[in-house]
Amino acid sequence: MNKKLAAALSGGAAIALALTGCSDDSEQADAWAKKVCDGVQPQVKKIQEANASINEASKEKNSSEDVKKTDAAAFKKISGAYKSLASAVDNAGPPPVDDGEKLHADAVDELRNISSKYGELQKTVDGLDTKDQSKFAEGLQDVATQLDTLGKSGDKALSKLQSGEVGKAMANQKGCKRSGSAPGV
Repeated sequence: MNKKLAAALSGGAAIALALTGCSDDSEQADAWAKKVCDGVQPQVKKIQEANASINEASKEKNSSEDVKKTDAAAFKKISGAYKSLASAVDNAGPPPVDDGEKLHADAVDELRNISSKYGELQKTVDGLDTKDQSKFAEGLQDVATQLDTLGKSGDKALSKLQSGEVGKAMANQKGCKRSGSAPGV
């Protein structure tokens, strides 16, 4: 059951990494991208670490209580990382492009919403009954379903934010470059 949870997390990680794959000669776009990207990499690392802990817990023969603690801690970490990503984008301000205000607002709102949803998942996992295996498994299934929905919620605002001149500038920033070791995301 926890394997479904781990698989569903991959979709959420894709949203976080959407910020990290995004050049133009525009100095303004480069300066804006640097502000955003300087805050991205540490948060992506936190999300990857949290996902790894859930994957590890799902592979081992851990008790329900251990799985519950691991998953809840991971969701808390992911929620905080998305909140920090939202702050990084928010603090950078609107990108220097047409419709920059809307792109900025949409991306910040989306990241904050994702953070909130992971916070809700943490509370859900914290509330699961580990004494009854079938209820616990049912609860994990519900969480996996919510994760799948969250992963599919889309990253339209982030994609728009990364398009055109600003996206090219982000691709040139060290903090936004995808590492070759990023696991299938």
